[in-house]
Amino acid sequence: MFKGVLLGFMAFAAYACSDAFVKLLRGSLPAYEAVFFGAALGLTALPFIRHGGARWHEVVIARRPGLWLVRAAASAIGSTAAVIAFTALPMAEAFALIFLLPIFVTILSVILLKEHVGWRRWSAVVAGFVGVLVVLRPGFRALGIGHLAATVCALTGAISIIALRVSVPHEKRITLYGAGVIGPLLVTSILMLSNFVWPSMHQWLLLLGYGLLAALASVLLMLATQRSPANHVAPTQYSQMLWAVLFGYVLFHDRLDWPMLLGIAIILGAGLFTLVREEKVTPWWRRARLV
Repeated sequence: MFKGVLLGFMAFAAYACSDAFVKLLRGSLPAYEAVFFGAALGLTALPFIRHGGARWHEVVIARRPGLWLVRAAASAIGSTAAVIAFTALPMAEAFALIFLLPIFVTILSVILLKEHVGWRRWSAVVAGFVGVLVVLRPGFRALGIGHLAATVCALTGAISIIALRVSVPHEKRITLYGAGVIGPLLVTSILMLSNFVWPSMHQWLLLLGYGLLAALASVLLMLATQRSPANHVAPTQYSQMLWAVLFGYVLFHDRLDWPMLLGIAIILGAGLFTLVREEKVTPWWRRARLV
C-alpha cells in the first residue's frame, strides 16, 4: 500500500512539473497549440495503459460513446483552460481555483445523478466558495481571463468525473484514457488550422517536458491505483500545491500575500474533506484504475 501512495506523490509531482513547463512558455504559443502537442505526446503512455485483452481501436471505440464524447469534449476545454490559467496566474492561485473540482463534483452529483448530499458536504461546498472569495477578493483586486479559465478547468474536470462514474463499470482503462487524450488532440488540431505557429527549438523542449511528463504522470497514477486503493491515492493530488508554491517562488518569482494563503488553505481543506466524504458515501471509484 505504501508503494501505491508513494507512486501517487510521484505522479502528481510529475503533473506539477508538466504544468511548470507549460507556464515557462509564457504564452508564446497559442494555448490550443500547446494542448495539441501535449496530447500528441500523451499518446506515448498508451502502450503502458493498454493491458490484457484491450485492443488499440478501443482507444476511440466505447461501449457508451455518448459519455466518451462528453469526456473528450470536457478534456479538450479543460486542458486549454488550464494552459491559459497557468500562463496568466501564479501557479498556486491557479491550482487553488482548479482544486474547486471536488466541490463542483458534489454540486453536479445532486443535479445530474440525483445523489443525496448531507449537510457536511454542503458545508464544504460553502467553505470552498468562501475560500474563493478570500483568494479573489472581488472589488479589491483585478480579475482576469486566468481566473475564469481556472474555474472553467475545474468545472469541466467535474463534468468529466461525473461521466467517468457512469462509464467505469462498462469501459476498459484504455478507453477511459483515450477520451482524455484523443478529445484534446482532435479539437485543438482543428483550432490550429487557421493560426499555426511553428515552435522554436526552445519551445519544442518546453513542449516535450509538458507532454512527456504528463504522460509519465498518467502511467505512474495507473501503477499507484494498482498497488493501493484509489481512496488512498487520490488525496496525494493536493501535494501539487506544495510544488506550485515552490515553482512559483523559484522559477516565476510569485509572491502570495496572507489573505491569498488563507483562501488557498480554506479551498484545500474543503476539497480534501469533500474527497474523504466522497469515498465514504459514493464508493464507485474504488473500482476505478484511473483516478
